[in-house]
Amino acid sequence: MKEFFKYVLATIVGLIAVSFIGIFLMIMVFSALVASTEKPVTVADNSMLVIDLTRQVVDRATNDPFEDLELPTMFSSVKTIGLDNIAEALQNAVDDDRIKGVYLDLAMINGGMASVEEIRNALIAFKDSCDKPVYACADKGILGQKAYYLATVADKIVVHPEVSVDFRGLGGEMMFYTQALKKIGIEMQVVRHGKFKAAVEPFMLDKMSKENREQQLTYMGSLWNHMLKGISAERGLSIEELNKLADEVQTFSKGRKAVAKGLVDAASYKDEVLDDLREITGIEGTEGVPVIGVKEYVKAPSSGKGKKYSRNKIAVIYASGEIGVSLSGDEAIEGDKLGREIRKVRQDSSYKAIVLRVDSPGGAVFDSETIWREVKLAAEEKTMVVSFGDLAASGGYYISCAADKIVASPNTITGSIGIFGTIPNFGGLLNDKLGITTDVVKTNENSDLLTLTRPMTPYERQMMQNTIEEGYDTFISHVAEGRGMTKEAVDEVGQGRVWSGENALELGLIDQFGGLQDAIKLAAEIEGLDSYRTVALPTQVSPLEEMLKMGGGSVRARILKNELGDKYRYYEYFKKATHMNGVMARMPYDIYLN
Repeated sequence: MKEFFKYVLATIVGLIAVSFIGIFLMIMVFSALVASTEKPVTVADNSMLVIDLTRQVVDRATNDPFEDLELPTMFSSVKTIGLDNIAEALQNAVDDDRIKGVYLDLAMINGGMASVEEIRNALIAFKDSCDKPVYACADKGILGQKAYYLATVADKIVVHPEVSVDFRGLGGEMMFYTQALKKIGIEMQVVRHGKFKAAVEPFMLDKMSKENREQQLTYMGSLWNHMLKGISAERGLSIEELNKLADEVQTFSKGRKAVAKGLVDAASYKDEVLDDLREITGIEGTEGVPVIGVKEYVKAPSSGKGKKYSRNKIAVIYASGEIGVSLSGDEAIEGDKLGREIRKVRQDSSYKAIVLRVDSPGGAVFDSETIWREVKLAAEEKTMVVSFGDLAASGGYYISCAADKIVASPNTITGSIGIFGTIPNFGGLLNDKLGITTDVVKTNENSDLLTLTRPMTPYERQMMQNTIEEGYDTFISHVAEGRGMTKEAVDEVGQGRVWSGENALELGLIDQFGGLQDAIKLAAEIEGLDSYRTVALPTQVSPLEEMLKMGGGSVRARILKNELGDKYRYYEYFKKATHMNGVMARMPYDIYLN
């Protein structure tokens, strides 16, 4: 027996030693890989700056060391491109003689409409500041509608002869789970305020309510009309002509037909595109055209005059994802963490202003209230400007309404001022489907309040409704105070209704149109700053820290995203929906436009 324990102990010690050695070797390997990605970047003369929008567009460039490495699926990441990097690259390229033009690599854009608008405006500003051309090309698949809207700002739009332009108008589809839940014996008990608060409709109905259909048509019409105006101005086609083309559906009309209809300028093969690029860059013969991506270009030493160092700092604080709903591998806004970040900046005298960049469909009311309080306190001491990204709805609007100014794109999705609560009842599943019964012992009448194994009593439902009504009153009170409106006026445009940025400006929910750079300039203008520098917060972790914090949930999410592609969103939505417990201030649904 003594020998047995000796061998068991030796085996355990050996396993521990091997594990430590394995971890050490893994860190060494990944450190070497990370170091290989940090080599100095050089920009060749006569280069084209490539903006690859087949990548997922995010507000802020990531610090993920695995993103551009060819690694096994469990470690590889979804490739992204940051709006901040795009803006910086285009600004630098204006005076950089090494850059001769911008090449837009287009197909389907993995980003929201407001992100597209910001890139489009940055390209317009680039063209207005120099005589370098913007060349848009789609050489595979289908040129999606968002991608086409962006492409129309280019000096030349080229598609492969076998590529078609997807032009058919905007549409939306909702999934309803009521019948499926009924089949498995689950009842989703819903309490809400606002006839437009449609987040819970998938658990209550089997089709859209009249109010939900109305709100979708309103904001979708606003987005579409804004797109048509932009396309019309650049392509010389009237809005009536464009709507006719959309009604006829261009999705299956390939390259040369799109040229004939005036949607694009040329249907060209790869060799013909290269000839165009050689002409732009001044390269003769059959030599290759030097190109550099946005991510690499912003790391390269600048050839122009560097900006003077300024002691005046403007904090740009990013708030992206669901509020308080942190699921494995998903970005989320945690009330305490974001609140602490805002508080640190408020208490730091070196910061003259704060710009809060919000891209969120909302989430937990408690976290939203925590962040709102810090935004309000910050606005009382410093200039506080909020910049909306693709989404700033419900809780996303809640955390923003106390700011001095709100800036959004015409096609930002916002509003959704309302709250709801859900309590699932698994009694039918447990009792009828699985044969599991429950019994209760309690000291008082309502000690088993809001259990998940039976329906709510009338008393419990009324208590929930009272909580929702109080929460809604708090929400519209915050908005009324922050926006200088009456509670009645806020309620009129609230009720959970979703609006486009264009609608929101008319209703007084935002102050002006613009992207993040416009919000930063506005903050500097309010403060009267002639010179300033921006500091992006929260501080991103180092590549090594990013690797070390990667847990099982993150790895699982990476694998699913790589395997499912854009279909991952359906899994993600159902996952979020099943985690919606308690009181929420969230968008009615997730919106994806092609």
